[in-house]
Amino acid sequence: MMAKNKEPRPPSYAVSVVGLSGTEKDKGNCGVGKSCLCNRFVRSKADEYYPEHTSVLSTIDFGGRVVNNDHFLYWGDVTQSGEDGIECRIHVIEQTEFIDDQTFLPHRSTNLQPYIKRAAASKLQSAEKLMYICTDQLGLEQDFEQKQMPEGKLSIDGFLLCIDVSQGCNRKFDDQLKFVNNLYIQLSKSKKPIIIAATKCDECVDHYLREVQAFASNKKNLVVVETSARFNVNVETCFTALVQMMDKTRGKPKIIPYLDAYKTQRQLVVTATDKFEKLVQTVRDYHATWKTVSNKLKNHPDYEEYINLEGTKKAKNTFSKHIEQLKQEHIRKRKEEYINALPRALNTLLSNLDEIEHLSWSEALKLMEKRPDFQSCFVVLEKTPWDETDHIDKVNDRRIPFDLLTTLEAEKVYQNHVQHLISEKRRVEMKEKFKKTLEKIQFISPGQPWEEVICFVVEDEAFKYITDADSKEVYGRHQREIVEKAKEEFQEMLFEHSELFYDLDLNATPSSDKMSEIHAVLSEEPRYKALQKLAPDRESLLLKHIGFVYHPTKETCLSGQNCMDIKVEQLLANSLLQLDHGRSNLYHDSANIDKVNLFILGKDGLAQELANEIRTQSTDDEYALDGKIYELDLRPVDAKSPYLLTQLWTSAFKPHGCFCVFNSIESLNFIGECIAKIRAEASQIRRDKYMANLPFTLILANQRDSVSKNLPILRHQGQQLANKLQCPFVDVPAGTYPRKFNETQIKQALRGVLEAVKHNFDVVSPVPTIKDLSEADLRIVMCAMCGDPFSVDLILSPFLDSHSCSAAQAGQNNSLMLDKIIGEKRRRIQITILSYHSSIGVRKDELVHGYILVYSAKRKASMGMLRAFLSEVQDTIPVQLVAVTDSQADFFENEAIKELMTEGEHIATEITAKFTALYSLSQYHRQTEVFTLFFSDVLEKKNMIESSYMSDSTRETTHTSEDVFPRSPRGSSLDYNYPDSEDDTEGPPPYSPIGDDVRLLPAPSDRSKYRLDLEGNEYPIHSTPLNCHDHERNHKVPPPIKPKPLVPRTNVKKLDPNLLKTIEAGIGKNPRKQPSRVPAAPPEDIDQSDNYAEPIDTIFKHKGFADDIYAVPDDSQNRIIKVRNSVVINTQGEEENGFSDRISKSHGERRPSKYKYKSKTLFSKAKSYYRRTHSDASDDEAFTTSKTKRKGRHRGSEEDPLLSPVETWKGGIDNPAITSDQELDDKKMKKKTQKVKEDKKYFSKKNPLAPR
Repeated sequence: MMAKNKEPRPPSYAVSVVGLSGTEKDKGNCGVGKSCLCNRFVRSKADEYYPEHTSVLSTIDFGGRVVNNDHFLYWGDVTQSGEDGIECRIHVIEQTEFIDDQTFLPHRSTNLQPYIKRAAASKLQSAEKLMYICTDQLGLEQDFEQKQMPEGKLSIDGFLLCIDVSQGCNRKFDDQLKFVNNLYIQLSKSKKPIIIAATKCDECVDHYLREVQAFASNKKNLVVVETSARFNVNVETCFTALVQMMDKTRGKPKIIPYLDAYKTQRQLVVTATDKFEKLVQTVRDYHATWKTVSNKLKNHPDYEEYINLEGTKKAKNTFSKHIEQLKQEHIRKRKEEYINALPRALNTLLSNLDEIEHLSWSEALKLMEKRPDFQSCFVVLEKTPWDETDHIDKVNDRRIPFDLLTTLEAEKVYQNHVQHLISEKRRVEMKEKFKKTLEKIQFISPGQPWEEVICFVVEDEAFKYITDADSKEVYGRHQREIVEKAKEEFQEMLFEHSELFYDLDLNATPSSDKMSEIHAVLSEEPRYKALQKLAPDRESLLLKHIGFVYHPTKETCLSGQNCMDIKVEQLLANSLLQLDHGRSNLYHDSANIDKVNLFILGKDGLAQELANEIRTQSTDDEYALDGKIYELDLRPVDAKSPYLLTQLWTSAFKPHGCFCVFNSIESLNFIGECIAKIRAEASQIRRDKYMANLPFTLILANQRDSVSKNLPILRHQGQQLANKLQCPFVDVPAGTYPRKFNETQIKQALRGVLEAVKHNFDVVSPVPTIKDLSEADLRIVMCAMCGDPFSVDLILSPFLDSHSCSAAQAGQNNSLMLDKIIGEKRRRIQITILSYHSSIGVRKDELVHGYILVYSAKRKASMGMLRAFLSEVQDTIPVQLVAVTDSQADFFENEAIKELMTEGEHIATEITAKFTALYSLSQYHRQTEVFTLFFSDVLEKKNMIESSYMSDSTRETTHTSEDVFPRSPRGSSLDYNYPDSEDDTEGPPPYSPIGDDVRLLPAPSDRSKYRLDLEGNEYPIHSTPLNCHDHERNHKVPPPIKPKPLVPRTNVKKLDPNLLKTIEAGIGKNPRKQPSRVPAAPPEDIDQSDNYAEPIDTIFKHKGFADDIYAVPDDSQNRIIKVRNSVVINTQGEEENGFSDRISKSHGERRPSKYKYKSKTLFSKAKSYYRRTHSDASDDEAFTTSKTKRKGRHRGSEEDPLLSPVETWKGGIDNPAITSDQELDDKKMKKKTQKVKEDKKYFSKKNPLAPR
């Protein structure tokens, strides 16, 4: 039962491999291949195959357990499966004869029979005999696998007779064949199966093989198998055939000739080799080692197959060849890189053609070694050649090995470099020549296409030499120059026409009519026409200028870093720092801020790009700004980050400000939403006051791909969002920059953060102001034009050079203080130096005792800005005009300077202002005494100026609606004009700036036709029927608001009839007399309904009447009275005839007007724009002379009724070099009188309803 349960053991066969053996005399120098055949069959893997086996042993090795004093070897066993799947075990025995290495005779064994007898034995016995592996095993058996022959005995089942068919070594084939014949006879006696193995067929001798086959053919059932143990061909086949002869149940194997079997085996090896090489080629690092790669690939089937077939040694050789190829490829690439980089190095070190044109390559090498930049381009190695050193592995070292320059390739590069310099020199010369040719062609205008110009230069020598790309590049450069110049001239022209823009409503946008008016005026200018082919750019410049007029800041100043506010701040910061050391009051400044934490918010990687740009401009995270070093801690975060709010404020990072960068409408909108979330989080949840006041700064990134398409839109949208969020907006500076961010932008943004930080700490005010300074007796504003061709030091030298100069209060970066004796006391005078665009807000909102208006006598735009600014200044405020030029000689040598200085003198004379000049080459006019008379005049009028300012402020606060003329409490009233008064000794200007149809007290139905300008001056508004087309200019016309119904008043008495007769008589004498208005009665007499009025933007115009014709009355001194929100109410009843008494009872002094109504020059300039834009009227209709003359109201001449006293301007100015020509002045007076008469005729025709 036990035997049945055991699985059947596979059959076991013992095969004895025999062949020629014996001493060297018997077998020659080598054996017949018995050991190799056994080795390949038992251990077929290439790494386990040993091609060398020896039969010459020492006595010790012969007596070891492997040989065991026997003349046979036990090779072990092989389990083999047949085609039918039946396994069998084959034990392999090799019968040989071991030779003593001492006597070279066969060792003495227990079996003393000769080899032929011994080899034919069918029973073998050797106790504890170990399996033989290789010759190295002998004596070191413990280091190899130890496997004993089973049970120490074996029965031989078949014989494998080996015959060497190769040439042999000192052995005759006939002798071998004779030995084999005797051995076969002895083997056949055992009745065991025999197969002949023709060994070493890879070195086969054909006739030897034929003799073997002939020998076998004479024997019964003797098969010959052609084998090669070296290439593992038919080795397994011969053993399998022998097993089949021993076990007839197995299928008979097919005996394949050697050549066919060899081809099959080699194909298998080739396939395995290809697969292995592909595996090896996956290694790309030539530093890789075989150990690392083999461990990585050892489990791969392709690797294992190749190792089995070819062995590890061949695999390693294949790997080594691949690594060497990688290394050589790396060296080749490095050499190619060095050769390609050599021209750049030569351009750096040998860029001067005159120096190297006649030098040989060896001389050039010596010259290069002397250059200071030699070490940055080349490296001299201690060991050469360079490709055998470790320099080939220094990939980051781009320096060229100097020994590489000795090659022919390097010398050829040098020769090409010299030729390139020669051709480049010629090319540059021709490009410059072509550039000069373009400059000579006068008809080339900005924006003109190249195609329109090419026909005029096609015959030019330089054009023929250079390439089309070079010619287009030169023309593009020429176009950029003329376009830039044209744009600068266009911008200068806009400043020269400042009166066109500074009458705009600063809280509105220009209407299409106003834009048409602007274009109509500017279109007459050649500088406007010069940009005809660049109309979009011209329109963009115009809109940018208008935008700057609406929102004038130093950050958006069109002069950039030449903005007067920036230059003044920098100068005062440096100059007053030393002057202010002795002040006792301490205040914080930006110097107390050493480290600035910045949170950078952007989308799609913009925040990181800005942070990288700031770090690039920094040194070890330290940034230099305005002479101080700040340590910057930057925290860029993408706007899409879900952890935005948590990253913004941590215990370790508290930001001083946040930069918000954008480059598209999408990113701008996204940032706006993020800022809203941050502010909501800070105000609602955290209740953090500092976070709620965290300053944000919008920064526009430059666009390199679409520079001029989207930038204006982004700029406009960014400015709008900044205004909405009440945060600064940093624009892209003018010019073309290769990077997204500019250093100017970063510095501007950092300054804004520092100012905001100071404001949050409540230490200083971030905006220069001149209000609420009780320590100053006088507050003077000095205005200067941005970009004027003089230094700020020049205009400030009268103050800074004074010992009485000191710094103003903290935060007033544009101000300084003067201590001067004026009159009998020492006065403190605060001087605030601002640009004209920054002074507009001061002029409107803040108390100013006097203006010092500076202009450059070399620049028309400077005078234009002065006129525009001065026109809107109240005439009660003293003004000092200052012309700046180089020297007094300029007045006589330069007509343009003479004209501008004369114009400034004339304006000063017309408005009774002071005039002086500052010369950059003269020290006398820089002394503070230049302004002493002006300061005295300001002090004299101080009370009047402050009273006027306080009354204006009171009126502004008492009216909740816009400053428009309120309705009269009377149900109806008559229309009145001023009567001719005997006390009125001066007549109004003959070019009266108001219409003749203006009434003294408008009827209630007409009361909505009046409005106030920005300074509080009333002027009439004429309406046009709804079915008429309003072709007049209008800045902003919202829908009209229905006026509040009138409230009837009782107990209101009419004017004295005698007064009415006097008024009518005056109308009859002078129907074109300028009317006036009456000041208001006490506020308590006015009903609440009186304050209801038309909004300021509800405008109705009379057809043909201009916007800029203001209605303002004259006082007895020929000065303009400004009446704001005034009505005449008689509540006492006894003052019906007291018309003049009511005037004196209102405030006791005249209302201020504007200087443009006091200066003929200022007003005529504004009126000239009106004439240009209304050219549709015929010359006969417009500006005809009136026949009515005003008499007896002017103490001076009728030609210039503005000057009072007569011809005061003839007294000259502070500059002794400037004088007046009487004849020339008389001619000017006559021309102006003629214009005045034309104006009167124009108004008489345009206003037929005026009382006559």
